[in-house]
Amino acid sequence: MSGHTPRTWLVTGASRGLGRAITEVALEAGDRVVATARTPETLDDLVERYGDRVVPLALDVTDRAAVLATVAEAAERAGRIDVLLNNAGYGLAGGVEEVDERQVRDQFDVNFFGALWVTQAVLPVMRRQGAGHILQMSSIAGLTTYPNLGMYCAGKWALEAMSETLALEVAGFGIRVTIVEPGEFRTEWSAGSMVRATPMPEYDEVLAGRRHGLSGAYAHLQPGDPRKAGEALLKLLDAERPPLRILLGNSAADLAPRVLRERLAEWEEWDALARTTDHDETDTGP
Repeated sequence: MSGHTPRTWLVTGASRGLGRAITEVALEAGDRVVATARTPETLDDLVERYGDRVVPLALDVTDRAAVLATVAEAAERAGRIDVLLNNAGYGLAGGVEEVDERQVRDQFDVNFFGALWVTQAVLPVMRRQGAGHILQMSSIAGLTTYPNLGMYCAGKWALEAMSETLALEVAGFGIRVTIVEPGEFRTEWSAGSMVRATPMPEYDEVLAGRRHGLSGAYAHLQPGDPRKAGEALLKLLDAERPPLRILLGNSAADLAPRVLRERLAEWEEWDALARTTDHDETDTGP
């Protein structure tokens, strides 16, 4: 890429889906990628194509001690970490009453706590450098909710809250944070990357459409192009003032403003009641 200053990335969940596509786009642009996956052998073809610009490492993001050790190794082998893409994650389909405790804890361990552990591990490296950019892979589900995806949405909302706070805390160190909010992209997310709760017949009518939509039937038929997502992120990284949030895809760009307008309208409708709960100005009590 003409005029492009090569960066060093650390990507979690680099073996498939958006993580894989973004990794490939970064490598094609001349960047170096420390690509992590549970099974790094899935990255062998990238090593064959790009040589030592790919550093494949095994990583289970739910193991905090392993995360700290792997990020330390990544920084030592690569020399620096300019971009962290916290991409590792998967879906959990099921109504709020249908999901079991293990499914919910496992989901948060990967989608929220995994991102938190990797972020914590990378921050000392970026603070020493005085620069860095953290890309947190959220979703349009981090801004709104969907029946049958409540726990997935909850994890993304938690990731967004943590990341927005993080942006305030690290700006003074030259570290930038962007929350990436894709709509539907053409990956296997609803097929191979989905855990499903046991359906309860009581919800058959309510969730019938959502269960079918998340059955895997539409995998690789979604409108979003993963490679174009990677190209968009490269442009974002080059921006003088990159955003805190970036929507990717027409569906996300259409839906997010509508959701916020509806929320504002409801707050305005109930504004008078909201303002009845403070102490009276003449009240001198505790």
